Amino acid sequence: MTSPFVDDIVELEARILRGALRRVRIFRDRLNPLAFSEEYLYERYRFSSEGLTYLCQLLEPYIANATHRSCALSAVCIALRYFATGSFLYAVGDVENLSKNTVCSAIHKVAHALAGLAESFVVFPGTCPTQTIKEGFYSMAGFPRVLGCIDCTHIPISACLRENEGDYVNCKLFHSLDIQQCDHRCLNTSLEAKWPGSVYDSRICSESSLSNSSRGSSVECCLGTGVMPASLF
Repeated sequence: MTSPFVDDIVELEARILRGALRRVRIFRDRLNPLAFSEEYLYERYRFSSEGLTYLCQLLEPYIANATHRSCALSAVCIALRYFATGSFLYAVGDVENLSKNTVCSAIHKVAHALAGLAESFVVFPGTCPTQTIKEGFYSMAGFPRVLGCIDCTHIPISACLRENEGDYVNCKLFHSLDIQQCDHRCLNTSLEAKWPGSVYDSRICSESSLSNSSRGSSVECCLGTGVMPASLF
């Protein structure tokens, strides 16, 4: 016989289980991206909270508004969202709850600031000592005196309506920029971002600033693909 003073046992056990499994709700500041988890930040912006903080400190002198109406973190996150997804300005603005003009201004300022600082970070042969780089390549493949590896990759772009529009169509029949990279430890140490997609890798390499500054030396070398010319370095 069920006691009138005791709740239904099944319902009582269910309440106990729900109480044990209930997650504590955390109300995050939606205006502060750093309040979210590392997984969320990397998925959304391709950077950790530490990386976002570093970028903000680096770019703030170049992108801060005179009126201080918006902070560097907001502009950096808007630009990184755009760079990470390649979405339209309206799409980025809808996600960030901002107008198209605000999104466009933030991307413009951050992109120009990053381009202006590129030479401080993309340097050949790199930030490591030359001997360390050569030892690193030798330990990987047993190849001596290597300072880097050179190759090109096609970065898709929108078709540009110009007289030389056809120059940007590559061998895979889409518009692109052909970018020459020289990297060590998967870090870019030399960059040429001015060539249309139809230009051959060998020409990009031979006319690059890296080739011109290193011509005539035979102490070190860079490794390239089969289309790269064999020349003194």
